[in-house]
Amino acid sequence: MQLVDSLWQDAQRALARDDDRAAIAALEALVKLTPAFTPAHLTLGGIAHAQGRLRDATRHALDAARKLPDDANMIGNVVNALLMVGEVVAARACLAHPAIARCRVGGVLARLAGMQQMLGEHPAALALLERARAAGLDDADLSYLRGVQLTFNGRIDDAIVELERCLRLGPTYGRASVTLARLSKQTAERNHLDYIRAQLRRVARGGEDHAAFEFAQYKELEDLGEYDAAWQALERGNAIMYARLGHDIAREQARIDALIARSSAEFVNQPGAIPHEGPQPIFIVGMPRSGTTLLDRILGNHSQVASAGELGDFARQLRWAADHVSVQPVDEAILDRAARLDYAEIGRRYLAQTQWRARGKAWFVDKLPINYVQAGFIARALPQARILHMTRAPLDVCFSNWRAFFGAGYAYSYALDALAAQYSDYRRVMAHWHAIMPGRILDVSYEALTGDPARVAHEVFDFCGLPFEPGALDISRNTAPVATLSAMQVRGAIRRREVAEWAPYAARLGSLAAAVETPPG
Repeated sequence: MQLVDSLWQDAQRALARDDDRAAIAALEALVKLTPAFTPAHLTLGGIAHAQGRLRDATRHALDAARKLPDDANMIGNVVNALLMVGEVVAARACLAHPAIARCRVGGVLARLAGMQQMLGEHPAALALLERARAAGLDDADLSYLRGVQLTFNGRIDDAIVELERCLRLGPTYGRASVTLARLSKQTAERNHLDYIRAQLRRVARGGEDHAAFEFAQYKELEDLGEYDAAWQALERGNAIMYARLGHDIAREQARIDALIARSSAEFVNQPGAIPHEGPQPIFIVGMPRSGTTLLDRILGNHSQVASAGELGDFARQLRWAADHVSVQPVDEAILDRAARLDYAEIGRRYLAQTQWRARGKAWFVDKLPINYVQAGFIARALPQARILHMTRAPLDVCFSNWRAFFGAGYAYSYALDALAAQYSDYRRVMAHWHAIMPGRILDVSYEALTGDPARVAHEVFDFCGLPFEPGALDISRNTAPVATLSAMQVRGAIRRREVAEWAPYAARLGSLAAAVETPPG
């Protein structure tokens, strides 16, 4: 034990002076001596991840999971490392450890609930939050997380009560305010505008909570028909988020240029793809807010299909194959290495991490909109997969992005010029996929789906090789959790909007309309 302690201290001192090489040497000696020393495996994995060595980071995370300590908090550290590298199956196994069932520490249980949420296991996440409260945790963060999970699980009235409680405990919790505003239509008699305005005078300027309160104010003012003031609040909220996140329009355009240039028909349609056993994915792609959740709910009603939610697994396995750490689904380094990657292996690894989500059915839906960027890679790696592309009228989908509060996701959505550029890039890349692999992707019009659901559902099911089931159109009977901004819209019957969301602001959207409604050239 003295040697173990000495090596651990040596590693800590080396890290303190930014000497990764010495830290790695000490840690590798330590795990050779004591293979079950979990913190050493996690530290080695953290160093590898910071250095961009994703495969080594994955190996160390799996080593940490081989012999777990009887400590729920440390198990949480292991789960976090596994999720960071895309080892979903191992993370789920860790979360089943008896130490978690015995845990009575509220903060640890709330943290583990966040990990269950990342896995898309929302009933389990809610159950852990209930245990956290029973263990004595009672703060604004818990109320916010519980309010979100109640929303995902369809308990809307309970979610409203919990989010209002969050705001009593943490008055400047803007994220709770914007979530609460989305859950019901505000009226002159019942709204939160006085409260929101009071908190806007108190909240730290320029932060995410500041922006969230502006988005909440926008939504409530719009509900009341006060469109001029609503637009001003929306502009302020978007400006705050864009300043926080930043966005390089030129770099995004260059990335799409490179993706198109390197994704030839010959590259994408390489012969000899190996069919995979077991449940297969149906990918739903498109711009965010294009109706992907609605299509997912219809497919998820089919007897042979399970809805798996918005999965990042394909991008994770693409990064693993490239041995590259990135937050982008496809970036410059991946494109540089794309021709050398083993796509059969990417497909196998993707399915190894996702097939459990089918829960005994033949198909599962992977509904991550941004997967449209990877559609060519998906087609090559997963020859049996179906790819559905949800389309929506340009100004409708773009304004729906502009009015959404995505947090730190989708930075382009917070500035109209960036949004117009993103839409142009999206349209270019989808046109490219259709050109080089005709028939591989089915376009599904949101307007057609809401106008004639039975006809469009027939086309979708035919494309997927599924028999038509009329009951699938009754999305009100789909009780599965919904973890997207469309959670409220898809709880009832399919309906077509009679008035566009952007109509009250048409005079302010001329430049956006001109940019996105111009036919691609």
